[in-house]
Amino acid sequence: MTVHQSEDLLVSVLTQLIVIILAARLAGNAAQRIGQPRAVGEIVAGLMLGPSLFGWLAPGLSGAVFVQSASIPMQVLSQIGLILLMFQIGCDFEFGHLKTARNRRAVTLISFASITVPLAMGFLTGWLSHGFLAPGINRLIYSMFVSIAFAITAVPILGRILREYELTRSEIGVVAISAAAGNDVVGWVLLAIVAALASAGLSAASVAAQFAGLALFGLALRFGGARLVSLLMARMPVSAGQVPLSAMAIILASIFACGIATQKLGIFTIFGGFALGLLFHSHTEFVEAWGRQAGQFVLVFFLPVFFTYTGLRTNVLGLVTAQDWLWCALIFAGATLSKIGPVYVAAKASGFSPPEARILGVLMNTRALMELIVLNVGFSLGFIPQSVFTMLVLMAVGTTIMTGPLLRILLPRAGIKIGALKGA
Repeated sequence: MTVHQSEDLLVSVLTQLIVIILAARLAGNAAQRIGQPRAVGEIVAGLMLGPSLFGWLAPGLSGAVFVQSASIPMQVLSQIGLILLMFQIGCDFEFGHLKTARNRRAVTLISFASITVPLAMGFLTGWLSHGFLAPGINRLIYSMFVSIAFAITAVPILGRILREYELTRSEIGVVAISAAAGNDVVGWVLLAIVAALASAGLSAASVAAQFAGLALFGLALRFGGARLVSLLMARMPVSAGQVPLSAMAIILASIFACGIATQKLGIFTIFGGFALGLLFHSHTEFVEAWGRQAGQFVLVFFLPVFFTYTGLRTNVLGLVTAQDWLWCALIFAGATLSKIGPVYVAAKASGFSPPEARILGVLMNTRALMELIVLNVGFSLGFIPQSVFTMLVLMAVGTTIMTGPLLRILLPRAGIKIGALKGA
């Protein structure tokens, strides 16, 4: 590549970044004005910049902005952002703030209900829809990806919703985020297993080798990595609320190294960032400082790139037949009912009132970011076809959009004051 070509590519990337960052910010602000979390607006902005709107209204201008030559650099940027985000999610996982036996029982029951029933419903939906929507794809792997897409709950988006509705310190908020964390742990393990099965081509020997490698990787992090993290935190502690730059450089290199390790094991780089983040969970001062120094930049810069990259792969206008929209409606209804219903039953069995149980069901139905990550993994591996990818993206966005309005209806009925939405 010549210097001139390199400069042209840089200009194309910078142009896309200008459009993406500003569009995401404006859409996030608009979302908050109508009572939605900022993340909902950012996701919708990604869809609007894709072929579903911008590419349809102004195909020439869309092609000039989102030039094909810049797709690989933008994809790389989105993946780097995801690795960093997953590190932050791993750091933020919280399991130790449950005090009462009832809440511990509620978290266990809700986590179990919120993943087993949607897994079964998703697998059944995938199995039955295979002949209509994905006839050329391995039926078992396709059904597994649909199953995980039904079961996942988005901890990052749920956390932002709880903060914006001032529910983080409420009993319902603590139970919801803890149950969602347990749900996500199981979901990520299942996704890792399915990705390993898919990439290994269902060969027993290669799958066994991958799982052995993953087990060694996990043990190395648990016993060696945890000690090194504690040593690093002792040698380079947070000072005046800031992570030392040398420590930040070491941690960034470690995040990327873990991403390389998990990619070599066949389960995508994002899992490496998440796994390393778990080791920093107990170092709360570091987690808070990292969130201020690096986390905000990831949310403002990298995350909109990922949302837009997903939006560019999603074409709502590609669903043209009545059969397409019927399956889309069935997927949305099945995913929603298989989440809210079982969680409601589990919450009532744990001693929550019917209004509180409904709130928990609605909160656990939030998918958004984590769902989009699952879908991009399945789509990249070729086990989710374009039409199903679009349907599942619409389901992920829809189940997240419905959370805010339903909370505004259900919270007063449960005697809970609605906190004013905060800017971010």
